[in-house]
Amino acid sequence: MIEIASGHPAIDRYLAEDYEQVRGMSSRFAAAICGFLLRRQSGLGVAGDFVEIGTFEGRFFIALALGLAPGERALGIDTFEWPNAGVEARFLANCAAHLPRERYSAWKADSRTLTSADLRARLGGSLRFVHIDSEHKRDYLEKELALVHPLLHEGGVICLDDMLHPGYPLAPTAAFDYLARHADMRLVCVIDREDIVASAKFLLCRTDWFARYRDELLAEFRRFHYTLDADMESYFALVLTPRPRLAVVE
Repeated sequence: MIEIASGHPAIDRYLAEDYEQVRGMSSRFAAAICGFLLRRQSGLGVAGDFVEIGTFEGRFFIALALGLAPGERALGIDTFEWPNAGVEARFLANCAAHLPRERYSAWKADSRTLTSADLRARLGGSLRFVHIDSEHKRDYLEKELALVHPLLHEGGVICLDDMLHPGYPLAPTAAFDYLARHADMRLVCVIDREDIVASAKFLLCRTDWFARYRDELLAEFRRFHYTLDADMESYFALVLTPRPRLAVVE
């Protein structure tokens, strides 16, 4: 197992003892990095709620919810139909085993039918962290990004799952279209895959927060830094990978 931690005691205890016991595909490597960002947000005065679209049984959802400050809430949105109707009960049972009841709620809904006003009515304020892990289809991701963007805290982070996955080659196009439409947003970090299942994530933030988040991530996780980074043409995004190395030409 890769030795990596968020620095948040509750998150790290869950990652070490229970993360792999909750069924899911999200990597522990990515959860620790996102947990670190959530911890730093608190230190920087970024407050708000956490939303995950596509919860499955709650593995990643629980990790991030554990990092919220008192009064902040985690909302899980899912159709709760895949792989069977019992997934909602399993999600709620997993949350109940690891989270205070007042910390989380579930919303059974198709994300494509929701509006930002609908979402705002469910939340106490702005969104400090969003994790999108639903259908991995371009039309879904387009609508989900449009759903959460108006509610994003100025220092908020959007995490997109399964980017660069060979099974979903069109999903990243929605992310890049979103960045083209919103000049105030940047890709700050690519979290590389652990394997074909635990695939890469994109972390997006506002341009004003880009350097701060990039520098803090690099300082904390330098040993996982892929030094060439990700060429975004007008800037470079950080790349963190479990096994940083360059190709060897013989």
